[in-house]
Amino acid sequence: MAAEQQANPLKAADRPQGQGSSRFFFLVIVFMFWFSSYIYVPVLSPYVEHLGASYFMMGMVLGIYGLMQILFRIPIGIGSDYLNRRRPFIYLGLIASGVSCFLFMWGAQPGWALAARAVSGIAASAWVVYSVMFAGYFPKEEAGKAMGMLQFTTVIAQLTSMMISGYMVEHWGWNAPFLIGGIVAIAALILALRLPEQKQEKRQNAIQIKELAGVVKEPLLVKVSLLSVLAHCVLFITMFGYTPNQALNIGASKESLGWLTLAFMIPHAIATLYGSRLFGGLLGDRGKLMLGFAGSALFTLLIPSMPTLAALCLTQVGNGFMQGLIFPLLLSKSVSEIDPFKRATAMGFYQAVYAIGMSAGPFVAGWMSSVYGLTGGFWLGGIAAVLATILSWVWMKDTKQKQLKAT
Repeated sequence: MAAEQQANPLKAADRPQGQGSSRFFFLVIVFMFWFSSYIYVPVLSPYVEHLGASYFMMGMVLGIYGLMQILFRIPIGIGSDYLNRRRPFIYLGLIASGVSCFLFMWGAQPGWALAARAVSGIAASAWVVYSVMFAGYFPKEEAGKAMGMLQFTTVIAQLTSMMISGYMVEHWGWNAPFLIGGIVAIAALILALRLPEQKQEKRQNAIQIKELAGVVKEPLLVKVSLLSVLAHCVLFITMFGYTPNQALNIGASKESLGWLTLAFMIPHAIATLYGSRLFGGLLGDRGKLMLGFAGSALFTLLIPSMPTLAALCLTQVGNGFMQGLIFPLLLSKSVSEIDPFKRATAMGFYQAVYAIGMSAGPFVAGWMSSVYGLTGGFWLGGIAAVLATILSWVWMKDTKQKQLKAT
């Protein structure tokens, strides 16, 4: 998830004078948004298992998060572009995040967990507008910087929240992360009420729905969206899926799950910020994607064979770094050839498509785990990463050649 919107949707004269403070204020809201959404993620699959759910039901709970994003992200992106408004959708994300946390607390049955996770998927769908709105605080030439800041804030929020969730459950019970997440979402919503609306530069002719719908015909957008399906399939099978269950199965405590999160998130953040500098010039976009996917395949396939928590953490270090190479690059390419006034729509399409991986990955892995044990799910993730490596070689070839010609 990183460098995407490369054009500033605001006129230079319309940008806030306190640009730095506006960016910081927005990043605070972003931090709180993802904090409330991810504070319970490391303990989610163990919690659903604690409620008596089978691996198949666990896969449904994990998978519905992505399914809701498939349904809602494109309408939210189109709606934001068509209405030329961002702020209502920022509110939607925060409200849904808070409601999701409180639904988890409402009933201690797998069905309630399924409903709560569905609402959290609606919350995540609003990320389409968050991404586009933050890009509007920067000129075109600083798009990479903007998305790097946004992605870094996202990773730090996820790391901070996920690090403490296991500790909270161990000492205060299963409901503690849900309560804290709901409170943080409410606080973020109060802050967001002060957020000024950000409208795009007006065009002579009103934008048409059919014009926005044509965005999905962009070849590069389609290719990177499908690669992102496979990337999110791996992510939501591993760190955001069944890796915590694997840790508990080999004797780790709930409190120690924070080390698993730390092992994944810190290398992920480093790769997000510095991956392009370290590997971009040497490997190019195609090479960087191939390295990321191939490495992720290796470390995912190693997960079931790790005998201790320390060894399992080493696979997360590798997976976190490799996936950190992938997501910012795919995000930047998703709108690199899209007109500014269509970018929320393009981002909605991109995020809706990759949500297929967030939904289908853990769902199918849940079925495989019910038949073959957790090892079957991790093998599915490894196969998805291998397939993405091959597709990166085939699909990104022309893009790399264009870049070489340009230089």
